[in-house]
Amino acid sequence: MFSIEHEFDATIVTLVDEGGAPLQEDVVVSSFEECVTVEQFDPRTEDTQKITLSISQMRDLIAAVSLPEGIYSRPDEE
Repeated sequence: MFSIEHEFDATIVTLVDEGGAPLQEDVVVSSFEECVTVEQFDPRTEDTQKITLSISQMRDLIAAVSLPEGIYSRPDEE
């Protein structure tokens, strides 16, 4: 299950793990004009872990999901 919310400066997607146990904490993906952040609460440390991807890195990740193993380079966008 997931939800999508549109805020003033970001689109927020929350991914909820509904599979079999053990379940993972929700993943929150926030898409801003200049970057994308991915956050997940870590119950072992009781802290939220956060990574920030540039828009270019996010495009690479999206492309990589459907490609076979290998090394790739996307052409520069204008």
